[in-house]
Formats: sequence, C-alpha cells, structure tokens
Amino acid sequence: MDAERITLAETCLHAAHSGSLSFPEIVGKLINAGFEGYTVDYRSNTQTYYLPDGESVGLDMPQPAIPVAAVFDAAEIARLVLWAQANPPDYSYAGFSTLAKAAGCAGYMVSFLGRRVVYFGRTAETHVEHFPN
Repeated sequence: MDAERITLAETCLHAAHSGSLSFPEIVGKLINAGFEGYTVDYRSNTQTYYLPDGESVGLDMPQPAIPVAAVFDAAEIARLVLWAQANPPDYSYAGFSTLAKAAGCAGYMVSFLGRRVVYFGRTAETHVEHFPN
C-alpha cells in the first residue's frame, strides 16, 4: 500500500480517537482514497484497512487494551450505536469502545460497499447496523 493511503488511514484512526472527525467524515475520506472498508479488532487492539485489490494495512489503536466480556449483548451494541450517531457532548470513541467491549463486542467490520457495520462477539454472534441514508 502506498504511503499516502497509509498516512490517511493513520489520520482517520487518530481522528476517531481524538474526536476531530465524525464517523461519516472518516468514511468519506476513506472511500475517496479508494478503501472498501476496515475492521476493528478489540482483542488485538488493532484496526485494519482494506483496498479492493487485497492490500491492507494494520494499525495499533491508541487506547488501552481491556478484556472483551464473554457475553455479547446485541441490544446494548444497538444502544451504543444510537448514542454515537446522536453525537452528544458526552460521546467519545474511547468511551464507545470501552462500553462495547463491556457488552461483549470483540470487534466490528465496516463495509463501504455493503453500507453496513457488522459487530461481533467472541462466540461470533453478530449485530448489523446499516448506514443511515
């Protein structure tokens, strides 16, 4: 993967954690650069960005690695997504991630092509959220 795309992926990763860009803004930047999606792995504390030709880049997330709960609570994940979409003053990606892990979310896959996010637990249970129109 070329250095420009890697730099953009790093910028988007840090912008999510700092709150300087919203999820829709990050998605727009990544799509414009040719990415087709990314995966967040809370167990390895990494994020991997994918191009259509199979190239990828994995980056360490700048947050503490904490354990993922054993039981996946899809209703809590749905509530957390609504919280993130509303973007109230108390929202942060770090807070979202901590609460998602406590709700048993081991990670999630963002598909720009499919316009959805698939959240998954340690037992491969899933919760799907479609991008708003």
